[in-house]
Amino acid sequence: MYPAVLIVDDESTIIDSLEGILSDDGFEVIHAFNGYEALKKIDSHSPDIVLLDIWMPGMDGIDTLKEIKQHHPSLPVVMITGHGSIESAVDATKSGAFDFLEKPLSIDKVILTINNALNFRKLEEENRYLRKKAIEKNSITGTSPSVQKLYGEIMSAAPTDTSILITGENGTGKEMVARTIHQFSKRPEGPFIIINCAAIPEEHLESELFGHEKGAFEGAAAKNRGKFELAAGGTLFLDEIGDMDISTQAKMLRALESKTFQRIGSSRTLHMDVRVITSSNKDLDVEIKEGRFREDLFFRLNVIPIHVPALRERIEDLPLLVDCFLGHLAEKLSAPKKTLSKEAIDILKQWHWKGNVRELKNLMERLSIMVEGDVIGKNEIPAPYNPDIRAVPETGEAPARIFSLEKLDRAKEVFETEFVRFRVDQMNGDLEAAAKLMGKSLDFVKKRMSEN
Repeated sequence: MYPAVLIVDDESTIIDSLEGILSDDGFEVIHAFNGYEALKKIDSHSPDIVLLDIWMPGMDGIDTLKEIKQHHPSLPVVMITGHGSIESAVDATKSGAFDFLEKPLSIDKVILTINNALNFRKLEEENRYLRKKAIEKNSITGTSPSVQKLYGEIMSAAPTDTSILITGENGTGKEMVARTIHQFSKRPEGPFIIINCAAIPEEHLESELFGHEKGAFEGAAAKNRGKFELAAGGTLFLDEIGDMDISTQAKMLRALESKTFQRIGSSRTLHMDVRVITSSNKDLDVEIKEGRFREDLFFRLNVIPIHVPALRERIEDLPLLVDCFLGHLAEKLSAPKKTLSKEAIDILKQWHWKGNVRELKNLMERLSIMVEGDVIGKNEIPAPYNPDIRAVPETGEAPARIFSLEKLDRAKEVFETEFVRFRVDQMNGDLEAAAKLMGKSLDFVKKRMSEN
């Protein structure tokens, strides 16, 4: 389908001229002679773009623009203005107009502006789609009261720029909560930068946060921008903040209070424009009492506390999580989706799940690969999850081989690939840093990242 253009002007000569040219160029053209008619045409014809004259009798272009933006915020509007009304056109752009064209109209500029507006709208739609997919991917699955409470806390906290401290056990989904907050914040188009305080050596953490200049210390062969700079306009997520050393905590506090920082080896002061979200699986009250965490930094970070419940605290969500994981795995492995029998679900509900949702996800991946049938029954739930299955036979005999070596090799590949991707995500896409962290070669990481 050709893009539809609505031309709104009280001068029939302008409409006739533009209609002829745009029709020849492949556009579907609709016209209206005033603002009221334009609003009706938008509702009935759903144009892709509007060319709107500022000066019209009755409802003028500015009022019409405001009405359009109120009811059709994503519809691009280009204002048409005569000589001497540039100030009005600038006001119109502040009210949501994409651009403005000055009379007498240049046909080349008209076509260029229309194409730019349509391309911009396409990008906006793609961004909205990607954002929707990101929200779906990172949303916490569950309908239990504790998860509903968590949803409410996320939606209340997200639109603010206030610091948030997310607490919870390992594997509960603290990073997913942080990503969801970012997507619903005022900064969804900005970067989401993660730094894992537990995974970075103490002597390198300050450089990772604030950056450094070339030659600032031994091994600083080039200037490095820190995570505070990389996260400008977006969100900086400091995972496992409880593992940050006291010295770096002091510098972190000073940066948060002043909203400024300096790269190591530089006297230049840089201004901070980030929303800071932190997480911890430790009890920071205990860390404070034992002198391992600064109380003043805790108060700075813990403006809005959000606790992510353990899986055993919302065990009623387990069937929904199982279904979700098995669906994703079927898609990833290009295989039919497996299901768990009610008896199998009942057994899993009895487990204590120290590894929380992450542990459940890993078990579902294991079962989806290892179990031959489409339904995973009670007897296929392995030890130690299944109390009816002994981990080691009492007779001392070697257990029978249940799964083929080919399946085991495939499982190992899948697990290795997922682990590599997890490490690369931790290092914000830096393959070389991820390889160094795992003690693997760069070629190994590249190979795993290229696998489906």
